[in-house]
Amino acid sequence: MNSSFKRWLIAAASLAAVSASGAAMANAEVEKLTKDANYWAYPGGNYWNWRYSELNQINATNAGKLQAAWTFSTGVLRGHEGGPLVLPESATGLKGDTLFIHAAFPNNVFAINLDTLEVVWEYVPVQDYDETVPVMCCDTVNRGLGYGDGKILLQQADTTLVALSAKDGKVVWSVKNGDPKLGQTNTNAPHVIKDKVFTGISGAEFGVRCWMNAYDLKTGKRVWRAYSMGPDADMLVDPEKTTSLGQPIGKDSSLKTWKGDQWKIGGGSTWGWWPYDKDQNLMFYGTGNPSTWNPVVRPGDNKWSMSIFARDVDTGMAKWVYQMTPHDEWDYDGINEMILADIKVKGQDRKALVHFDRNGFGYTLDRVTGELLVAEKFDPAVNWATHVDMKTGRPQVVAKYSTHANGEDVQSSNICPAALGTKDQQPAAFSPKTGLFYVPTNHVCMNYEPVSGGEYVAGQPYVNAVLSMFPAGKVSPGPEFANNADNNNLGNFIAWDAGEGKIKWSIPERFSVWSGALATAGDVVFYGTLEGYLKAIDAKSGKLLWQFKTPSGIIGNVNTWGHKGKQYVGVLSGVGGWAGIGMAAGLIQDTDGLGAVGAYKGLGSYTRLGGVLSVFSLP
Repeated sequence: MNSSFKRWLIAAASLAAVSASGAAMANAEVEKLTKDANYWAYPGGNYWNWRYSELNQINATNAGKLQAAWTFSTGVLRGHEGGPLVLPESATGLKGDTLFIHAAFPNNVFAINLDTLEVVWEYVPVQDYDETVPVMCCDTVNRGLGYGDGKILLQQADTTLVALSAKDGKVVWSVKNGDPKLGQTNTNAPHVIKDKVFTGISGAEFGVRCWMNAYDLKTGKRVWRAYSMGPDADMLVDPEKTTSLGQPIGKDSSLKTWKGDQWKIGGGSTWGWWPYDKDQNLMFYGTGNPSTWNPVVRPGDNKWSMSIFARDVDTGMAKWVYQMTPHDEWDYDGINEMILADIKVKGQDRKALVHFDRNGFGYTLDRVTGELLVAEKFDPAVNWATHVDMKTGRPQVVAKYSTHANGEDVQSSNICPAALGTKDQQPAAFSPKTGLFYVPTNHVCMNYEPVSGGEYVAGQPYVNAVLSMFPAGKVSPGPEFANNADNNNLGNFIAWDAGEGKIKWSIPERFSVWSGALATAGDVVFYGTLEGYLKAIDAKSGKLLWQFKTPSGIIGNVNTWGHKGKQYVGVLSGVGGWAGIGMAAGLIQDTDGLGAVGAYKGLGSYTRLGGVLSVFSLP
C-alpha cells in the first residue's frame, strides 16, 4: 500500500470519528419517518429498500372497492419514473401533511398540501435543453426526490444537485455533480443517509468513467467520491481489506482487467436505488455496463463494472465487491436495486442482500461478507449462460450467444434476455409477511451485432452495437407461461423466493412491466403496466383484485401513505423510459417487436403521453 493512500485512510478514519455524533442526529429524523407508515420519506420506503408498508386498511378482501381520490398533472409529456414523498408538518414547517412530486425534464418539483390539494410551492429549474437532453440515455426521466434535515433534494438532469427548503422551495445550496458537455447526466433520486446525500452519475453510453458521490447534507460540500473502475485510490478500495467472495481483491484489481488506459472511459453508471444497513454502516449499490457496448475492443473482465459495492457510509471505503457479469457482451447493467432482508437461505438464517440483475439471474448474498448464496434465473427464457459457478461467482456463458470470437465481432441471434434486461430500473418489493419478493420483469430476447470503428469522442455516443428486441416466447415459449396462449407476452410480474431461488407464481403481461412494485401488510401488492393499468393483486396467490386505467402508461413507482385515518395509494403515469421511449420521443415503431429503443408494436392502441399522479383510496 503506498504512503499517500495510507495517509488518506488515516484522515478518513479521523473525519468519521469526529462526525459520528452529528451524523447520528441528522439521520434520526429520516429513520423515524421511515418507521411511520403514514409517511414516505425515503425513495425505497425504508432504508432496506423493501417498498413495503404496514398500512392495512386496504386489504385483500376490500381492494376491489378502490376508487380514484384525486389526480395531479405535472405538465410534462415524457417518461415519469419514481414516485412521491409524503412528509409531516414537523419535517417541513408547512401546515399539515405535504406530498412532494417531481417531473421528467425539466425536473419541476411540486409541494402539495394534502388537506386542500393546493400547490404550496413549485420549483422550476433552469437547465440547458440543447446541452443536456441529447446526452440522456434513455429518455428524459427523473427517478424521484430525497429528504433530510428540512430539505427536499433534487438531482437535476444537468447534474446539478439541489437542496430546497421543504417549507418554501427556496434553494438552500446547489452543487454541480458532473458536466453534460462530457456526456455526464443524472436521473437518480438523491438518497439521504446519516449526514450525507448520495448521488451517482450516468453516461456509460458516452464513455464516462462513472462514480458514486457523497455530499454533506448541510453544506453541499463533497465528502467522498468512489469511481467504478481505475486505480485503487480512485475507487476507494483497500487491496488487502476489500474482498470479493471472501478473498482480498489485491492491488490494481481493476487496472489489470482493462487494456491500456481504457478504464478512463470505462462506464459503470450508478443511478439505482440504494439501501443502508445501519448496523454495518454500509450502503449498497450496483454499477452499470462498461464502455463501449462492443466487447472486442475492451478485452478482460472490465472490473468493476457490472458489480455490487458495499461501502462504508462515512469514508466511502469498499468493504466488499462482487462482479456479476465479467466482460459484459450484452449491456447487462448490474445497476438494479439491492434489497436487504433477514431471511432463511436454504434453511439457514442469513443477513441477506437480494438483487435481480439485468442479466436474468436473481442473486442472494450475505450483505455483511459478500458471500454468494443463491444465483438462479428469474425468467426461464434466460439462455446466454447455463448457470453461475457458486465457487467463482462467474456465469457460465453459452458460446453461441457470445457477441465476439477470436478477436472479431460476431452477430448473435436469439439471446435472452435482451439488453433491456430481465429487469431494469423498475424496483421490486419485499413483504416480511409472505417472505416473498415481488418483481416486475421484461420477457424479452434480442439479436446483437457489435460494430467496430467508432472512436471515443468526449460528449458523443460511444455504443458501437446494433440490436433488435422481441418477445422471449418467440425463442423459448416454455410450459411456465402456458396460460399465455400465443407466448407473445413481453413482461411478467413474479413472486420470488430468494432463499431458494425459485419463482412461486408468475403473471404474464402484454408489455414489459416497467413500474415499481409495492407490497402492504394488507396482503396486497400493487404494480402498473405500460398500457396504463394500476393493478392490485393478492400477495399470496397473485390473484387480480382490482385494476384502474390511468391517463398514461405506467413506468413510475407505486407508493402508499396515510392521511387523517385513510390509506391512499398513488402512482405516476407517463409512458417513456427505455421501455416506452419509442412513444415518448415519437420514434417509429418496429413491426417485429421493440426494435432497439422500446418502440412496442401496438402500445399506441392503449395509451398516450402524459405526466399524472393518480391517487386512490377506499370509499
